[in-house]
Amino acid sequence: MSGAAGSHKAAPIWISGALTIDPAEIEESFVRATGPGGQHVNKTSTAVQLRFDVRHSPSLPDDVRQRLERLAGRRLTREGVLVLVAQGERSQKRNREEALARLIELVRTAARPPIPRKKTRPPKASKRRRLDDKKKHGTLKSLRARPTND
Repeated sequence: MSGAAGSHKAAPIWISGALTIDPAEIEESFVRATGPGGQHVNKTSTAVQLRFDVRHSPSLPDDVRQRLERLAGRRLTREGVLVLVAQGERSQKRNREEALARLIELVRTAARPPIPRKKTRPPKASKRRRLDDKKKHGTLKSLRARPTND
């Protein structure tokens, strides 16, 4: 399949099951990385800023969207855009891969529905132990009291 660059559509990013994200929904920008690195870091824009509009994404079901917004925390803007910055690697390509991997992992985590908590009752033995301990403690405290004159 040959042709001009950009004439073919990129394959969707697989998350889990039937959940995929269209690469067109992800916006990348390259900025200069912070920190030490000498001349290389001062001349090249290797850090990647990945932006994904969680709130308006047609790829995400509502329940996944809500969980993802909670998981994102401070990485989510007021407008509902998830911003991930990757600058740990020296190459732009590796930083892009890292940012994308982090996005996929975050969405994957949000796609897993929480396990409902099953109500449990404490066993009789533990109730008995607790009451016995209370009795012992009460007895110990009463022994510390000043003796009364009878």
